[in-house]
Amino acid sequence: MNKNIVILGTQWGDEGKGKIVDYLSTNSSYVVRYHGGHNAGHTLVLNGKKIVLHLIPSGLLHPKVIGIISNGVVISVSELVKEIEMLKRNNFFIENRLFISDAASLILPFHITMDIVREKKLGVNAIGTTGRGIGPAYEDKIARRSLRIGDLKNEKNLSIKLKKIVNYYNDQLLSIYKHKPFDYHLILKDLLEAKNIINDMITDTTIMLHDAIENKKIIIFEGAQGSFLDIDHGTYPYVTSSNSTIGGVITGTGVGPKNIDYILGVTKAYSTRVGNGPFPTELFNSIDSYLSKKGNEFGSTTGRKRRTGWLDGVALRYAVKLNSLSALCITKLDVLDDLKEIKICIAYQNVNTLEIYHNISFSNLENIQPIYETYTGWMEQTSGIKKIEELPKAAKNYIKCIEKIAGIPVHIISTGPDRNDTILVKNIFL
Repeated sequence: MNKNIVILGTQWGDEGKGKIVDYLSTNSSYVVRYHGGHNAGHTLVLNGKKIVLHLIPSGLLHPKVIGIISNGVVISVSELVKEIEMLKRNNFFIENRLFISDAASLILPFHITMDIVREKKLGVNAIGTTGRGIGPAYEDKIARRSLRIGDLKNEKNLSIKLKKIVNYYNDQLLSIYKHKPFDYHLILKDLLEAKNIINDMITDTTIMLHDAIENKKIIIFEGAQGSFLDIDHGTYPYVTSSNSTIGGVITGTGVGPKNIDYILGVTKAYSTRVGNGPFPTELFNSIDSYLSKKGNEFGSTTGRKRRTGWLDGVALRYAVKLNSLSALCITKLDVLDDLKEIKICIAYQNVNTLEIYHNISFSNLENIQPIYETYTGWMEQTSGIKKIEELPKAAKNYIKCIEKIAGIPVHIISTGPDRNDTILVKNIFL
């Protein structure tokens, strides 16, 4: 039986992981966010009502699930408190159900400002960040100067550390970016106010998780972003600042690899990405407009329009290898319902040398064009279908082709945004 399940993205994020985590959490005891920050946006639809989560694990919409924000996450406590209050307004109560690692690093106001002014200074060479301070916060973590959630417990030490780091950033903001300095007293005041709300949630989450494993509890590890935004394995430098591939689970939680039983890769039936950087199958025609509108391809965190493209089978095969995926979940199949023909990229061709590549190399994506296989569309509604037998024949054929290209089975298919618009091809807990 699969007890510990990882759910992660196989593309450039926005694959629909939040819905799948929420759907599978019915059977779980714990859901763990293990990397990233509030640059992630997981949109959940329950009985037609939309809830957007950025830091809080998606499984907490189930009343018996315990949520953990582990050490690999960078946390804006002000945004976390806003999210807790938003859930309360929507009658989701998380008292005694949300726990935060004392080793998680803090995102502070100067991180956000630094993120924004750096992007502005880069101009046309900007990365395309969300401007949420994620990169600068991870930068401080690696430089061993970050404040951590556990520092909130000791006001005197917090004040000393905060003043030092505020001075560090004020020097840069004044001399390089001509930006007004921050008052550390105001930041300290806000931190202490937030601390009063989250104080009882702060703990050693690694110990919690090992206790849960020993007690044979079912744990879902919820990924943010996608594999090709990984700081080590993505389209560098157009990436996020954490490990969004499988290794991030281990370093971001303290749970070892032998305690991971099953890894589910979530992929859209087509491709999208937000921000700048290579995107081999990107579309610029009426199909782009169709996918954007039908798929509601606008970022839940920033509202930015996502770039759209056909499914990239070359990249998908690479994601399978990178993450040792057990199986796939295909989302937004219903978005393709009105298309007469659908394409999947099966290889790349160098436009200069005409050489054909069947494997991806992120160091050489500038001079390639995709080679496609074309499939007949089903031109029937799949939205809301809950049994694979009820899918149109052409839709089932499309799923089989994805399985063949990826080399692993499809165990879940999403046919709409609502929790219940889901086909469970195989019970992944067995």
